[in-house]
Amino acid sequence: MNGEEKLSYIKNILIAVDESENARRAVSYVAQLLGGIEGFKVTVLHVIPQPEEDFFKTSTEKEEWCSQYQERADAMLEGYRQILIRAGFHLHDVSVRSPLRYCPSMAACILAERDETEYGTLVVGRQGLSRSEEFIFGSISSKIVSHARNCTVWVVE
Repeated sequence: MNGEEKLSYIKNILIAVDESENARRAVSYVAQLLGGIEGFKVTVLHVIPQPEEDFFKTSTEKEEWCSQYQERADAMLEGYRQILIRAGFHLHDVSVRSPLRYCPSMAACILAERDETEYGTLVVGRQGLSRSEEFIFGSISSKIVSHARNCTVWVVE
């Protein structure tokens, strides 16, 4: 990777979100920090966890669930996209993704998305678990920090 390619890679930011206030703070943080600065490209990601095959009684039920979930995800992602655009990002520098993926863990799915694309920075909101809950259940942000390679991770609280 030459110097220009490396700089471009570093300026590609992936923000993993859900509907939580912590995710909104992560998007707002990136908007406030980098909005209006040329050269940064942001993708807002929400992974839709693929249900187990036997979760729904019929394929029609599954399709309806997927369609409704996708509609909610699209609305949420558009809201986050607008936060970034209002902060000064150009329209063409902000994109959204909501892939349907089988997720043994959400952290693994987010990292897989990051690995399949060229993002130098991964931004996540802290889940807001207590220390004991985090110990018992684990935390997406903690798992990402522990397993991420070849990128910078920002955890926004």
